Amino acid sequence: MLVVAVVVASPGLLGFIETGLARPLWIAVYAVFLVAVFFTFAATTRFLAHVALAVAVLSSWVLVATAFNAGLLHILLVLTAAISVYVVPIWASGILVVLNSVFLAVVGWNITGFSLDLTLGVGFYLLIQCATVLSSFALLREQQLRRELATAHLDLQAASALLAVGARSSERLRISRDLHDAIGHQLTVLNLELEAAKHRDADDARRHVERASTLAKALLGDVRDTVGRVRSEAPTLAAALEPLVQNLPGLDVHLELDPRLQLDEERTEALVRTVQEILTNTLKHAGARRSWITIRQDPEDGRVTLSAVDDGRGAPRRATDLGQGLQGIAERFEALGGRARFDGTTGDRGFRVTTEVPAP
Repeated sequence: MLVVAVVVASPGLLGFIETGLARPLWIAVYAVFLVAVFFTFAATTRFLAHVALAVAVLSSWVLVATAFNAGLLHILLVLTAAISVYVVPIWASGILVVLNSVFLAVVGWNITGFSLDLTLGVGFYLLIQCATVLSSFALLREQQLRRELATAHLDLQAASALLAVGARSSERLRISRDLHDAIGHQLTVLNLELEAAKHRDADDARRHVERASTLAKALLGDVRDTVGRVRSEAPTLAAALEPLVQNLPGLDVHLELDPRLQLDEERTEALVRTVQEILTNTLKHAGARRSWITIRQDPEDGRVTLSAVDDGRGAPRRATDLGQGLQGIAERFEALGGRARFDGTTGDRGFRVTTEVPAP
């Protein structure tokens, strides 16, 4: 977009067309236009974005009004209409299109008076502005839908991961019941057979020992089955988090997990929910391209620390400015005896989340 702005303004910048302002002043106004267009996208607040857009619109009007034989310079107005979609509602962009068209009509009327060429020219740029506004709106809507789809995908993956954690706990309970009911019974019978063998002569004792041997083999088989089920139980934290960080539109997530992590169900759920909320906020609000998430466990006291940071626009750092999701993170870790910290002013990077929780 900036390349187009430079190309269409190059005749005025290079002195190929006359301007109503002194050349250095006209170039200075053009520089203001470029800076305003840049800050329309880079502004950290909606108010600043609105101010930048207003400056871009006014400076484009000055450039067009003071350039004789403007030619393609009118495209600057088309650019302001196109970028307005990213800052203001679609109806406001429509008003800007009308204002730009009226402005072109007034400028043309003052130069040439009413003519068919003026009518066709204004109509042509009106159509171009409408087309660019609608195409920008469609692109913005598509990006929004992709973010919403990614957020729904995150929710589904997190629910699946937490369901797997719950299933693992249920499986442990089932295995404990199996150990008590089946293996416990067999151990009792085995003990009785061996006890009976101690009080019998050789032939009777042999029969009791043989039955004891058969019970021991069956018991060994049951133990192997139980161990096999324990080894094939539900996924680890890594397996639960990896699907959450993959294939997110416009966001590259770097996940680093301590291989020594030993967590109970409550802490696993807290970490999964935290990563889900962090990624959801990053997709919705941060405008980030990359996110780094690290989870480590202190080898001495077992404390688990999560650190997440992105390269987005940041956010307010006061606790009163936090949304419900971030407050939920803080409350969840406080309930486990830990804490959560949030920082939206991390220098060259955007928003940082740090959580700590004691060992299970």
